[in-house]
Amino acid sequence: MTHRVLAVCRIHTVSWPILLAWPFGILLASFVIGVGIFSVVSQPGDNGNFTGGVFALFGFALAFHLQAMSQTFPFALGMSVTRRDYFSATLLVAAVQVVALGVLLYVLSLVEEATNGWGVDMRMFTIPNYFTSSPAVRLSTYLAFLFLTAAVGMVLGALHHRWRVVGLFTLGVGTLLIGGLTAIVITWQQWWPGIGTWFVEVPRAVPMVWMPVLAALACTGGAWLIVRRATA
Repeated sequence: MTHRVLAVCRIHTVSWPILLAWPFGILLASFVIGVGIFSVVSQPGDNGNFTGGVFALFGFALAFHLQAMSQTFPFALGMSVTRRDYFSATLLVAAVQVVALGVLLYVLSLVEEATNGWGVDMRMFTIPNYFTSSPAVRLSTYLAFLFLTAAVGMVLGALHHRWRVVGLFTLGVGTLLIGGLTAIVITWQQWWPGIGTWFVEVPRAVPMVWMPVLAALACTGGAWLIVRRATA
């Protein structure tokens, strides 16, 4: 089975530009633009010159796994690849991508911290530093949110493959209704202060690592439940 899974992984490597090259390219472009802008800014903000360019990398990770389930999946089924082997191969590729990008972001955050924001007080990779001083939690935060991004891409791609736009719209409307009703109940019961206090007092690893990991596992399980009965 391991041999078959590794063989299926080669299907994903055909899209290596979206898997790794484009994320690196967008990250580099965002970095160069940020350094260029903040090198001419005379007055930095209170917490440095913040730029959200790093989030473009998460966007490409989302896009890759979405197309992996909505486009590459039916192609693989047409080549007599089993659903289990394809899904296992997709998870393996996702794990490699998550670790590679997560470690890269963490290393860049160390360099950014050591160089005082690349010499221009820019804050691009040290976002977790605003919330924790633990190196382990910082690294785990990158890994957890990249895992969540990949898992969301897989479940959205699976929904689109099986039910097309209707599935995505149903999920969107359902999420909006549930989120809205939840906000109404919380506001009605005046629970917002308690929720804010919980986030302040709970160990940083809970909201920054464990909650996104649990959400990612739920999305991964949902994606598998959808594709296990999907047709090409």
